Amino acid sequence: MSLKHKIDFALIIGVTNANPNGDPLNGNRPRTDFSGKGEISDVCLKRKIRDRLQDSGHCIFVQTDEKKTDGMTSLKNRAEDSKHGLGKDAFNPKKTSKDQTVKLACEKWFDVRAFGQVFAFGKGEDASGVSVPIRGPVTLQSAFSVEPVSVTSTQITKSVSGEGDGSKRGSDTMGMKHRVDQGIYVAYGAITPQLAEKTGFSDEDAMVVKSILPKLFEGDASSARPEGSMQVKKVIWWKHGSKAGQYSSAKVHQTLKVNSDGSYSLKELPDLRPEEIDGF
Repeated sequence: MSLKHKIDFALIIGVTNANPNGDPLNGNRPRTDFSGKGEISDVCLKRKIRDRLQDSGHCIFVQTDEKKTDGMTSLKNRAEDSKHGLGKDAFNPKKTSKDQTVKLACEKWFDVRAFGQVFAFGKGEDASGVSVPIRGPVTLQSAFSVEPVSVTSTQITKSVSGEGDGSKRGSDTMGMKHRVDQGIYVAYGAITPQLAEKTGFSDEDAMVVKSILPKLFEGDASSARPEGSMQVKKVIWWKHGSKAGQYSSAKVHQTLKVNSDGSYSLKELPDLRPEEIDGF
């Protein structure tokens, strides 16, 4: 059974001396908007959700190289592999309809039935080229800081040259490391039953996502995000009474007001009581 109730949710995220989401087009400095507020992109947040789902044993289609579990060298190979994917016949329109391909992909991979995916492969000798778009029911906005953030940049030694006798440093051994000193970020999301019907995303799947969100940054430490520097402080979870929902997501999200110290207030809407979940 697919999802029976519309769900809205919000994440309150605390950052201390970390680079929550570097911008590769700006020297990997923490992302900020034109007003100076910090940003964590929706793609980055979905990556964290995928990683935590994978850590929990769920089958994930879009894997990182660091967490790859099946040895596949590309998404195409993973999709067409007979053991770890659906097999080539699933993407051959002569043998499998698009609707059946969507059904098989959503049953196989949690992130596909949650976030959606586009399977677009060129034609080969077997004329198996097909483009299969899947719209997922779980949508997530970028997280923005409540106040403009202060970014500190520090010059570091990146590596030691391995050339020569080792007595001289190479010219490429110096680099820059950037961090947000302190910040409170807020992200909003929703799960739509109408789209869940198309992917088979269920109430049980929604509970899995709910259980993952409070520990979004557990096991995600790196030199840019040391252990304990990133924390989900609170998850706010609104479960509507119907598929359509009593209120629009915009109206629900606007009931949450977050302060720069991480405290918050909620304006309750009639017949829609939010669940407040502590982060790990």
